[in-house]
Amino acid sequence: MGGWLQRRAGLVIVLVTLLLGWLLFVAQLGKTGLVDETPPLFAASARAMAATGDWLVPQVNGLPRYDKPPLVYWLMALVHRLPGQERWDPLGSWAAGLPSALATVALMLALADTLRRWPQAGVAGGNAGAPRPGLAPGLAPLLPPLVAALAFALSPLVLLWSRIGVSDALFTATLATSLLLCWRTYADPGSRWWSPWPVLALAVLTKGPVALVLMALTLLLFAALQADAATLRRRLRPLTGIALAALLALPWYGLALLREGRPFWDSFFGYHNLQRFTAVVNNHLQPWWFFGPILVLASLPVTPLLLLGLRRALGPWPLRSVPPAVSLHRFAACWLLAVLAFFTIAATKLPSYWLPATPAAALLILLAAGGGSAAPAMGMGGQEGGARVAGRWGLGVSGAGGSRDRALERAWTMSLALCALLGLAYLAGPLWVPLIQDPELATLPAGILASGRLPLAGACYLLAACLGWCWRRGPWPLPLLLLQLPLVAFVPLVLLPLWTLGDQVRGAPVRAMAEAVRHQARPGEPVAMVGILKPSLHYYSRRVVLYEGTPPEGPINLADRLRRERRAGQLPSSAAQQPTVLVVIDGATAALPHWRGLGPTELARSGLYRLWRVDRRRLETRAAELARGGLNSTWWRPRPERY
Repeated sequence: MGGWLQRRAGLVIVLVTLLLGWLLFVAQLGKTGLVDETPPLFAASARAMAATGDWLVPQVNGLPRYDKPPLVYWLMALVHRLPGQERWDPLGSWAAGLPSALATVALMLALADTLRRWPQAGVAGGNAGAPRPGLAPGLAPLLPPLVAALAFALSPLVLLWSRIGVSDALFTATLATSLLLCWRTYADPGSRWWSPWPVLALAVLTKGPVALVLMALTLLLFAALQADAATLRRRLRPLTGIALAALLALPWYGLALLREGRPFWDSFFGYHNLQRFTAVVNNHLQPWWFFGPILVLASLPVTPLLLLGLRRALGPWPLRSVPPAVSLHRFAACWLLAVLAFFTIAATKLPSYWLPATPAAALLILLAAGGGSAAPAMGMGGQEGGARVAGRWGLGVSGAGGSRDRALERAWTMSLALCALLGLAYLAGPLWVPLIQDPELATLPAGILASGRLPLAGACYLLAACLGWCWRRGPWPLPLLLLQLPLVAFVPLVLLPLWTLGDQVRGAPVRAMAEAVRHQARPGEPVAMVGILKPSLHYYSRRVVLYEGTPPEGPINLADRLRRERRAGQLPSSAAQQPTVLVVIDGATAALPHWRGLGPTELARSGLYRLWRVDRRRLETRAAELARGGLNSTWWRPRPERY
């Protein structure tokens, strides 16, 4: 059996990784609706692209959408073009989420393949020819690739963002694959120098110039710490590579700028790139240390292993050069620090900005058993170097020199304690779940407690802690794999059912309003949503929706927009031409003084939301009253993220 595993190791790793990726990210993908507020904008843009055949600039709700380059829209639109897509994907979340899910699975495969081809020091596969106590023959080379793939996939951030229809997971996959190919090219002089650069072009077509910046920061930092810039430059040919990436990515930018002109330049480059870095947008103001807690949360419960792996990759000083083939730990540390530094400096900060660092964090978690302190000197061959440093491969087990890895033992004990603490926190759900107070989720706490999923969650985490403790003296990374497996079960047993419950509470009422709009709307009758703004109303109703928030000038804006605003699918009209407007409004907004007195006809109600038919003459009368009180229309002011 061991001989067969050794001969078929690559195939086994691919099949097991695909199975895990399907279970974590693809299974039940279209069961729930789109998650407001951003995913419906992506989904609607992609659907419009597929319907109109305009593949250059995305359009949403009758307006061009300049926020992201087109790759993620293209992939979503291709799914929308599949025969019968609307019948077997009525909620649209399968088409919207599939690119993210498949991109994450592809990155799992890239991580696993890298660890299979280049076994690193300090893990069971680092010296595959040596016997490993407690491991069946042939099993040692399989563990590091699978553990690395799972260390990435089980990050809470990855689990959430890889199932929703936005560009973050695709960007993470394309950038990370490009970086892995860079390291592989550096590690193996026989690799194709050009392989990272077309993938980098895909990253630039997913989220823009930030891909080039993160790539450059990672390579510059690695060249400095590795003290081998000449080899890195010779094998990667970065100037030629960047030119190749630009040749592939720039045509879309040029065509979009040629057709859209100044609005595209100001919105995409000015607002969504430069201004997000230099100023706070959309009220995403966070302290400078924001990504410190995100780093901790994104790798739970094994964050202590991440910190140990990072410390070992960067110390002790002065750093010694290591052979390219066993330098992955140092490369991963530079990768993570590049993301941390860039987004810490950026004025706008969001949790999703940490996603590009999660593959590097996964590598550091796996390689915590080795690290820079045990690395051999430059000049030692890659496989030989890996074999020599593999003495520190055990967790509480004596290595080749009879030593114990005390630091790894402490990090592992802390990880198990965190895992057990999370399990106990789930079991204590009846104490803290009722504290969830959100008008949109009024029935969610009772639903969570009635579902019985929290005891299952606690059991998964406590079982993981118990398995990790019982096998704590096993060969690394077997204890980590045994901790990961119950957390894999957590996804279908707990996460997905609770996700479905949240969708029923938060998303289903909006879909019910969209269905009511489709049935109640008269020919040409405009549609508006005021108060709580949900782009999914536009997606599911297939109507242009005019969105207005809660400020007191809302009625003035709405009346003026109906008379004057022009967008694809919505023409200006007078009250005589279109005497009524459909308004979706939440209960709290309906109670505000400026929305009273309209005499609406209520057509439907679901959750917080009501569907009104409002006489436009009464709306204009109310707007005139507010204007006499000193309020003015504000809708015409430029808003970069207007939809």
